[in-house]
Amino acid sequence: MAEHDSDREDREPEEQGVPFDEDAAWAAIVAGYGDEPKDPPGTKPFKSVEDLALLEPETNDDDEGDAPKQEKPKGPLGGSVSFAPGVGPRDYSAAEPSEDDFDEDDEGHFVPPEPPPLPTADTTAKFAWLGVIGGPILLLLAVLLSWDMTWWLATLGIGGFLGGFATLVMRMKTDDEDDGDPGRGAVV
Repeated sequence: MAEHDSDREDREPEEQGVPFDEDAAWAAIVAGYGDEPKDPPGTKPFKSVEDLALLEPETNDDDEGDAPKQEKPKGPLGGSVSFAPGVGPRDYSAAEPSEDDFDEDDEGHFVPPEPPPLPTADTTAKFAWLGVIGGPILLLLAVLLSWDMTWWLATLGIGGFLGGFATLVMRMKTDDEDDGDPGRGAVV
């Protein structure tokens, strides 16, 4: 059955028994060029952007020619909300908390302590980071600025990255400070 239906779809309209006048079809297309087709039944008619802010639910149907036309207002009625400067919704700020806001169960407002200063890096770590970051940047600059990729430039970029990475990995601290007898199990 499917082969029979697919055979029927491949045939031209004349072979299906329907006469087809190509000149009449083209004439209908050319005659209707530029005209907007009617909306299908049951659809809501299109309203332009200017008509969206109006209070009256007016549509752009041409079928209501008998109804008297009302004049449209020159501008939208209540189409937007305006705020005075400094009064908008983004200018709201919450009130500062005070001690009166807390009950006797509350402990008060938490203020975290200042974090300790970052440890200073030693010279070896600084040069390792310089190689890890500076090597790829040097190679990127060489490509972007069309420098000749000489042997020393490639060695400095690739070697700096690999050497700095290896140095940082080797200097990582391990958490195995208590290397006692690992086979003893839990110690109470």
